[in-house]
Amino acid sequence: MAGFFDYLSPELQKELKANAEAIVAPGKGILAADESTATMGKRLQGIGVENSEDNRRHYRQLLFTSGEAMNSAISGVILFHETLYQNADDGTPFVKLLQSRGIIPGIKVDKGVVPLLGTDEESTTQGLDDLGKRCAQYYKDGCRFAKWRCVLKIRPHCPSPLSILENANVLARYASTCQQNGIVPIVEPEVLPDGDHDLDRAQKVTEQVLAAVYKALNDHHVYLEGTLLKPNMVTAGQSCPKKYSPMDVARATVETLQRTVPAAVPGITFLSGGQSEEEASVHLDAINKYPGKKPWALTFSYGRALQASALKAWGGKKDNVKAGQDEFLKRAKVRGRCHVHVFIGLLCACVVPVVQLQQHPFLPNLPWHKPFVILGKPLGLPRKVHPWHDPEPGCRPLKLCSNPFLLVLSHVATLLAW
Repeated sequence: MAGFFDYLSPELQKELKANAEAIVAPGKGILAADESTATMGKRLQGIGVENSEDNRRHYRQLLFTSGEAMNSAISGVILFHETLYQNADDGTPFVKLLQSRGIIPGIKVDKGVVPLLGTDEESTTQGLDDLGKRCAQYYKDGCRFAKWRCVLKIRPHCPSPLSILENANVLARYASTCQQNGIVPIVEPEVLPDGDHDLDRAQKVTEQVLAAVYKALNDHHVYLEGTLLKPNMVTAGQSCPKKYSPMDVARATVETLQRTVPAAVPGITFLSGGQSEEEASVHLDAINKYPGKKPWALTFSYGRALQASALKAWGGKKDNVKAGQDEFLKRAKVRGRCHVHVFIGLLCACVVPVVQLQQHPFLPNLPWHKPFVILGKPLGLPRKVHPWHDPEPGCRPLKLCSNPFLLVLSHVATLLAW
């Protein structure tokens, strides 16, 4: 029965919800700078730089001290344990540096994947044993959210029911432990893109995985308003012979989320999943533009897709720090614009035919008491002006109105959107 366990206190729920919503604020996303020492070694090796603690610190400092534009594009940074306790050249702890910029520090808390016995090379994630103690310390040290990654593979008989159930329960136990210590858990069940499976197979597997995850979160009494989801975008396997358009990916991804993720979840922060910088931007933009009900904020939690160009431009040279920062900011701003996607257009003053405007959750929430027209400029999404056609699914006709109040309101909304 519901009375047989303790809920989080109202004060703790309020704090978790506020932090979760701040992380997915409009136009902002997460910088995943939680690469392990070994992973950073591979990145630095690619530019001919030694994998030393000081070089890793210099590179993270490059990211964290980027220009003011970073403040408007990045809401949170996921740190690795080593980075959490490092300082900038002037002695300022990285955590304090981020906090002074209005950026929320987060921490990677899982300890990596290990084989799951009884399966076909599937895995689970370790790190639960001392998680409560670590979360309490991380909270004292300034972290307000955490990340835990589980990995699932698509093969002829994978993911197995055992793998799905085990990883869902591990994520739920992690989320519950984080919340008890005041930390917002980012739940990351990543379905890997390895293989030659098509988009339909990827969608079905991702739906199955996410459904199991939210069943487990419910079983463990996790406060959904104080969580975030970090899923893969639904894409075909990297070796799939058939190529899909960004809108195909958007359709599969949005449908999957609609069928599995409760509206109580404040936001979804997509991982890049091995996509190139360009692919990650195009797909995120398409997902935000895709019509339909999307009650969550849809933004990014990218590592390589934000850093690859910056790392290359820096090249380990002090003289190239500014060039590296410029590349990082350019990528961050592009992804932020993909998140802010309100379909508001410019008005026409006189007689206008009926316009079929793509449906967006923003529109039904406004108090339109009279029919009027908003002429389309949906930030790149094609609109159709066919007054002789019936509205297509996801579109609705809007007619002209000369009401001056509505005209002024629309102009103001347009300016705010831009």
